[in-house]
Amino acid sequence: MLFDRFSCFLMDCLPLFRWEWIELTLGSTENIIVGSEVWVEDPQLAWLDGKVSKITGQDAEIETSNGKKVTAKLSKIYPKDMEAPAGGVDDMTKLSYLHEPGVLENLKTRYELNEIYTYTGNILIAINPFQRLPHLYDGHMMQQYKGAPFGELSPHVFAVADVAYRAMINERKSNSILVSGESGAGKTETTKMLMRYLAFLGGRAATEGRTVEQQVLEEVEKYKLGSPKSFHYLNQTNCFELAGVSDAHDYLSTRRAMDIVGISAKEQVSFQRSMLLTAASQAVSYPLSLSQEAIFRVVAAVLHIGNIDFSKGKEVDSSVPKDDQAKFHLNTTAELLMCDPVALEDALCKRVMITPEEVIKRSLDPQSAVTSRDGLAKTIYSRLFDWFHDNFQHVFKMEQEEYTKEQIDWSYIEFVDNQDVLDLLEKGVLEAIRISMAGYPTRRPFFEFINRFGLLAPEALEGSYDEKTVCKKILEKKGLKGFQIGKTKVFLRAGQMAELDARRAEVLNNAAKTIQGRIRTHYARKQFIALRKATIVVQSLWRGRLACKVYERIKREAAARKIQKHIRRYAARTAYKKLHISALLLQTGLRAMVARKEFRFRKRTKAATIIQARWHCHKAASYYKRLQRSAIVTQTGWRCRVARRELRLLKMAARDTGALREAKDKLEKHVEELTWRLQLEKRLRTDLEEAKAQEVVKFQNSLEEMKNKIEEANALIIKEREAAKKAIDDAPPVIKETQVLVEDTKKIDSLTEEVENLKTTLDSEKQRADDTEKKYSEVKEISEERRKKLEETEKKVQQLQESLQRLEEKLTNLESENKVLRQQALSMTPNKYLSGRSRSIMQRAESHIPVDAARASLDMQSPSMNHREPSEVDDKPQKSLNEKQQENQELLIRCVAQHLGFSGNRPIAACIIYKCLLQWRSFEVERTSVFDRIIQTIGHAIETQDNNDVLAYWLSNASTLLLLLQRTLKASGAAGMAPQRRRSSSATLFGRMTQACFFRVIFFQSFRGAPQGVNLSLINGGINGGVDALRQVEAKYPALLFKQQLTAYVEKIYGMIRDNLKKEISPLLGLCIQAPRTSRASLVKGARSVANAAAQQALIAHWQGIVKSLGSFLNTLKSNHVPPFLVRKVFTQIFSFINVQLFNSLLLRRECCSFSNGEYVKAGLAELEHWCYKATDEYAGSAWDELKHIRQAIGFLVIHQKPKKTLDEISHDLCPVLSIQQLYRISTMYWDDKYGTHSVSTDVISNMRVLMTEDSNNAVSNSFLLDDDSSIPFSVDDLSKSMEQIDIADIEPPPLIRENSGFSFLLPRCD
Repeated sequence: MLFDRFSCFLMDCLPLFRWEWIELTLGSTENIIVGSEVWVEDPQLAWLDGKVSKITGQDAEIETSNGKKVTAKLSKIYPKDMEAPAGGVDDMTKLSYLHEPGVLENLKTRYELNEIYTYTGNILIAINPFQRLPHLYDGHMMQQYKGAPFGELSPHVFAVADVAYRAMINERKSNSILVSGESGAGKTETTKMLMRYLAFLGGRAATEGRTVEQQVLEEVEKYKLGSPKSFHYLNQTNCFELAGVSDAHDYLSTRRAMDIVGISAKEQVSFQRSMLLTAASQAVSYPLSLSQEAIFRVVAAVLHIGNIDFSKGKEVDSSVPKDDQAKFHLNTTAELLMCDPVALEDALCKRVMITPEEVIKRSLDPQSAVTSRDGLAKTIYSRLFDWFHDNFQHVFKMEQEEYTKEQIDWSYIEFVDNQDVLDLLEKGVLEAIRISMAGYPTRRPFFEFINRFGLLAPEALEGSYDEKTVCKKILEKKGLKGFQIGKTKVFLRAGQMAELDARRAEVLNNAAKTIQGRIRTHYARKQFIALRKATIVVQSLWRGRLACKVYERIKREAAARKIQKHIRRYAARTAYKKLHISALLLQTGLRAMVARKEFRFRKRTKAATIIQARWHCHKAASYYKRLQRSAIVTQTGWRCRVARRELRLLKMAARDTGALREAKDKLEKHVEELTWRLQLEKRLRTDLEEAKAQEVVKFQNSLEEMKNKIEEANALIIKEREAAKKAIDDAPPVIKETQVLVEDTKKIDSLTEEVENLKTTLDSEKQRADDTEKKYSEVKEISEERRKKLEETEKKVQQLQESLQRLEEKLTNLESENKVLRQQALSMTPNKYLSGRSRSIMQRAESHIPVDAARASLDMQSPSMNHREPSEVDDKPQKSLNEKQQENQELLIRCVAQHLGFSGNRPIAACIIYKCLLQWRSFEVERTSVFDRIIQTIGHAIETQDNNDVLAYWLSNASTLLLLLQRTLKASGAAGMAPQRRRSSSATLFGRMTQACFFRVIFFQSFRGAPQGVNLSLINGGINGGVDALRQVEAKYPALLFKQQLTAYVEKIYGMIRDNLKKEISPLLGLCIQAPRTSRASLVKGARSVANAAAQQALIAHWQGIVKSLGSFLNTLKSNHVPPFLVRKVFTQIFSFINVQLFNSLLLRRECCSFSNGEYVKAGLAELEHWCYKATDEYAGSAWDELKHIRQAIGFLVIHQKPKKTLDEISHDLCPVLSIQQLYRISTMYWDDKYGTHSVSTDVISNMRVLMTEDSNNAVSNSFLLDDDSSIPFSVDDLSKSMEQIDIADIEPPPLIRENSGFSFLLPRCD
């Protein structure tokens, strides 16, 4: 489609702005007073900001921000908006003062924050950043702008392209996008982005299955192109590729974009074959309608022209193509341009001059030929560029639409004609501003106007007026004329904003003077009070110093007296202590000598007594233990002899029949096992006795050694005494006696120490003997237990022998019954009656079945083994197996299709299905239709996707049934059944007899349908033991397929529930994101009226609505007993969705990235946190942690003193989960609409830029938006591990199947 209507205008500008401004009248110069902040012209910087210091007539003296003083005419200076956002505005029509310095300052501010796009109404201004910003143009960003209303998100080239595309699709009219700017402004890159986005919207790809490389190679061969290094016009900069840029992909994107905008791929009108190449213009003439083929042929021809080199010809000052390569490019150019190669060569190598008399041709030298060549290439390329401009037009309209929308009384404004716009592209922004200035250049939302100028009429704020009335009263009070009030905004004429600011400045100046007076009074009073306090303190210090001196003198006198007293007391006490110590030393020595003699005598006597007592005790204990062991060995041998005698009797009794022979083999094996165990026990006892004997021998030897040592010690003591006596008699009384006493004491001490060592050894030996005794007692107890078990086994053998005799009597009857059972093995009809003979046999067999054997019988029973005796069969013909099966399945499906509810926290439908499938052995058959019918029932039930109660009900049933299957089913041929097969193949007498009894009992149970018998009790008993105690079944393919289908349905229902909750909260979340700024400002600033209070309540209601939806959803899931694990997963993903939506809106909407919105969202997050607290961790889980991105971002927005924060504090302490790109985006978009504070410092912004530049090649780090994860966040194993055990034994069947005899196994067990 040919685009012939302009919807939007986009302009790229260089960072160094060059403007041709149109003089505008902004109002009376009386609005500029001393102290006003203004802009003044500067020859170097264009404009400087400063403050008016003096006004003389029409001249004003201004102190600029760089410290200079300049004088300028009042008519040449413009007021500065001191309340402009620190980060600028995204739409320059929102500026308070719409003049050149205001516009430039706004663009500069946003450019410094890396915000390269800014709106001026419907016009987009783009400033070339001279660096790649891939995160602004990735697929995620395109998805965000797709279908978004113009102006809702941050300014972007995608928004312009989207509006044009939507207008074309919806209105069925052609649209154009005009890209204009100076050389190097980035027009080409912007056009690429536009075409890329249009290709993304169109979704059309003409690749025909070929790869990018294949398509590009085909084009290269088609136009005879090569490497960029080989072309003269491309190798001048030595830059052939950029990091992260694929020329091949850009080329194909350009071709797809051309497809979308209506330039066909195939050639529609070919070039004129004869090209008008004249020496004067060297121009190429071609039609206006070109195709992609024609466009790329021209571009390729220009490249080949650049490679035509020349050398000197044969004639003087002539030139010819230099070589074969130059001739190749010449011929290729002629082929692409569809002209004669000879004519093209003449046009390049010769100059034609037309005179009145003749046409003169003159040859050109090589240098002139090169100049001619370059001129031709430039002319062709210029004509191609002009063709684009001639075929893309622009229709300019902006102000009328907004005035009409706001219902403003206005008259049409004359616009510059489109052709003039094309002629004066450098003025395509200035003209829009001129038009705005001609109408109502300043427009403010009601709440912003009231916040800024409400102090001019405070009485209007006190009344209960709506915001529109308040704005009108303020304007009327100040006597302004010509303004207009729309539905949501105030529209002011040029100069009225400055006049209001002047009046506001007067009010603020008066208020400032009042505040200054109060502060000066406060400071004077504060200084007086401080002086008075200082005087009092000085007086107190001097008085205190005098008192200290008096006190010091009195203290010294008292100290002297005390020192004298203590010195005299010390001398007396020292003399007394010396005398007292001497007396004590003398008494102590005498008493110690007597005490040592008495102690040595008593110690020796006591040691001898203890040794004798221990020896007598040990001797008696050893005798008793030997006697006891002998008795036990004798008893064991006798019992073994009796057991062998009984075994011989059993062997003789078992030789009559084959069954008895088998029983004999088994019993022999059993007895051999008992005999082996007995021999093992004997060996253990023998080893124990030998060990004890060895220990006793060791102990006796040790005792003998101790006795010998004691005797030697006694003899040594006697010898020492005799030697001492002899020494006493021979030596002088005092001296010799003392020496002998010392020697005797040393020897006695050494002997005493040796005796103590012997006692220690004796105690250790006694301990070992006690331990041995304990071990012997334990072994004795074990032997006693084994003996009792052996006696019980003997009794059981006798009982089984009697049962075997009775069973032999009925062998003939059982054989005949078995024949009937084979014929009716697959019958499903239970029989409530049994013959007296069968009942008595079953009862006798049941009385002898061990518990373990009864459990083993569970694996061999089947409902298909029901039997009726011929005399008790009804007269009506029995139905076939398939019909009966079909009826039971149909009844089950009709039953579970109803809402059966829950028994406790257990879903009845899942439990009934599981018990029926287990009873019917459906898991073990090769073919069955019951699984498909169950799946179809679930599928039909969840067709109503918006009924969350139904979905939650089936999620609970499906997950519970899946859990039971997970714990029950195993693959066929699993190793877990191998031990049972080995046990069942036992050839022992006891095993075969037990197995035979089991088989008979199972058949008799199946006769009655076993509604309350051993069969169902075993099933219930297994399930009563918990999920882990469930019997595993070797599942066939249908059962495994059913499990997979059930898993898919659990995931599907989970996803439907999650998506329904997302759909429910999405509108409320959108209201929170797009909450009216009026209500948001009222919430932050405080209520001024009833209307504001209502707005606050409505604003909070959005978050309360989300919390209410979450609570209602949680109650629905809880009432249907959905597993808490799944509930936690649902809310975890929902909170992740909330986090993504809120965080992305923060990054894409500047109005959301404000201080007041941070407080607003923080209040909403507090509501969500309170909900998580009430929901408890059982259901909320880690949902609150999913909001980490928005929580940290909001924490950054509402924190104070941001300029003092370092990058390390921000990235590691405040916002550790946010990337540098995300932090940079928030920092640059932040604006404080409450306190007017600034964002982070410029150093932090610079450091962020450096880090982003380093990570620019990382595609992941360049994307600052979050993605919503819609995957299933759990597996069957996770679900199985998280759910608690389920007891399904006491589940009451529903009335529909309770009375049916085919489902009698579902009835609860009666004790």
